Amino acid sequence: MVAAQGKLDELKRRIIVTILLLMVFRMAAQVPVSGVDAAALQLYFNVAGNTLFDLINTFSGGSFKKFSVLALGIMPYITTSIIFSLLGEVIPQIQEMNEDSEGQRKIARFVRYATVLLCLVQGYGMAAVFETFRTQGGISVIPEPGMFFKLTTALTLTAGTMFLLFLGERITEYGLENGVSLIIFAGIAVEIPSEFIQKVTLFQHGELSGIGLFLNLIMVFVAFYVVSFVEKSYRGVSVQYAKKIVNNRVYGGMQTLPIRCDTGGVMPPILASSLLAAPATFASFVSSESALKPFFDTIQQSLYPGRLLFNIVFAALIAYMSYFYAPIQFKTKKITEMLQRNNAFIPGVRPGDKTKEYLDFVLNRITFFGTLFLIVICIFPTVFSRFIDAGTRLGGTALLILVSVSIRVLMNVQSYMYSDRYENNSFKVRGKYTGAKRRF
Repeated sequence: MVAAQGKLDELKRRIIVTILLLMVFRMAAQVPVSGVDAAALQLYFNVAGNTLFDLINTFSGGSFKKFSVLALGIMPYITTSIIFSLLGEVIPQIQEMNEDSEGQRKIARFVRYATVLLCLVQGYGMAAVFETFRTQGGISVIPEPGMFFKLTTALTLTAGTMFLLFLGERITEYGLENGVSLIIFAGIAVEIPSEFIQKVTLFQHGELSGIGLFLNLIMVFVAFYVVSFVEKSYRGVSVQYAKKIVNNRVYGGMQTLPIRCDTGGVMPPILASSLLAAPATFASFVSSESALKPFFDTIQQSLYPGRLLFNIVFAALIAYMSYFYAPIQFKTKKITEMLQRNNAFIPGVRPGDKTKEYLDFVLNRITFFGTLFLIVICIFPTVFSRFIDAGTRLGGTALLILVSVSIRVLMNVQSYMYSDRYENNSFKVRGKYTGAKRRF
């Protein structure tokens, strides 16, 4: 009973630590970068309306439009982690390092170094972009632009991202879920109230009809339901294990190998969004005096979320990334080797290469339907919102992250509750005696 109570205490402690660290994250997101005119910045984004920057602002938890010290968010670390994951599939040395714990620590250290370099580059570029922002009255967002501002801003934003990474590691160690995932989740979740308030304000001013507001709410709830349903769906592959008797108990028999319908998870939409944001970001660096400025402006406007070209390219990138990332998540070769070591086989399929071919076949088929799901859920909300003249900042990628992280947190909480129930049942008294004379 003492151990069971310890499980509940640990669960409470982890919940409190997670909430406190997320509160620290939200407080740090309110600290602005030095040298920014906050009033002019707010005025600029109020006039600019819904642009590509809204997507970046959503993933940073509103830090981008405030140009806070956390404006870069945790995305540079995710980008470098994905790059090293992809390199592990094509470079044998990195793949060998992934096999042991010491090699994994070295890769984690390399990822941090690469994150610092990427943050310095992105921070310098973000400072250069913000120097070009001016209000309709001609007031510059950055009163004193120059090289000193760019360098100090790059260092500040890099420190902010590394601080987020530190918070994420502490949440992972002492909290309920992977810290990086929870930070992204919190950044998106804090935008939900402002999104709702914006829709109500548009309705009060007559810019959004009552039917449009109602349909927008229905669309969000339906999207949440569909995403939660598909995230928990899987294709079960029957596996026969050799039966063995240990302590008068029979182990083995028929079991199920689950293959998630959405095998790639949220990584394909995130990668596709990053690649689509690259041309628009590059266009922001082109000087207004350049002859190529109109050409890049056209590309930038065409790649705004909701435009036809954006949807076509986004769907193609999601399809490519899904088929590229699914084998990385579900390694059929390793699973085949694991089945052989445990004297297991798939009924009707020969062990070895035939098992790998069968698993590849099943994975490709399930990835096809998972790709269709990702394309629909990432594009349909934005298109539908534009159709009813109610643009939304919570696209399909944000919904995927919200639902998937919520499901994992609930599963972790349930595991503690099940462990508590198991330990309570294990220490029940069996017999008529209690206290010092109890019998088990």
